Amino acid sequence: MAAAPLVSIRHLAKSYQRGAQTVPVLSDISLDIAAGDFIALMGPSGSGKSTLLNLIAGIDRPDSGELIVGGVDISDLPESALADWRAAHVGFIFQFYNLMPVLTAFENVELPLMLTRLSRTERRERVELVLRMVNLAERMDHYPSELSGGQQQRVAIARALITDPTLIVADEPTGDLDRTSATEILSMLQRLNADLGKTIIMVTHDAHAAEAAKSLVHLEKGELTDGGVGGAGKVFR
Repeated sequence: MAAAPLVSIRHLAKSYQRGAQTVPVLSDISLDIAAGDFIALMGPSGSGKSTLLNLIAGIDRPDSGELIVGGVDISDLPESALADWRAAHVGFIFQFYNLMPVLTAFENVELPLMLTRLSRTERRERVELVLRMVNLAERMDHYPSELSGGQQQRVAIARALITDPTLIVADEPTGDLDRTSATEILSMLQRLNADLGKTIIMVTHDAHAAEAAKSLVHLEKGELTDGGVGGAGKVFR
């Protein structure tokens, strides 16, 4: 018997209001994502890929449809419960790092743990561990302005890992990096997926970046053109 998918999406729809006009963004999206997958969401600007990522991450809510992650229908959770679920289960990686400039690398990574019951010693041990994982232990006392773009993104990856999330969502994680740094970040994501079994969903417009993933889901004008339920999508390896 096949295992249930980690993410199960059925007939998802999302639109936004622009003045008096309703602008549809996603239409009738059905998609399964297995635990341990590394999936790239691709599509032109305005295709709805970042909106889909935000819905899966619990940042936004769908207008209709079913969105189940790890057995929890997150589209039906009250706001406070959704915030708690997001903090416990989702690690975020953004294009522009979203680091706090007044905090060191260590403090930026520690931030998600500040609302937990971990002791100061336990927090330090965990932060040092993930900074070693991203090869930045020697830079933990540096501020973002003292780090390169690639190093800042590695801090962001460490921050995403610090709560041991069920799901890592990455929105254009290499979009602000040179090719060498981008390749380094993509290799790191591949290792997190292969060695730690982390499920990663990455939005990208870069075909080279997408090839780092195991499979590709493509959106056009708010609809899946491949990779949805009943369609295998493009499998890289």
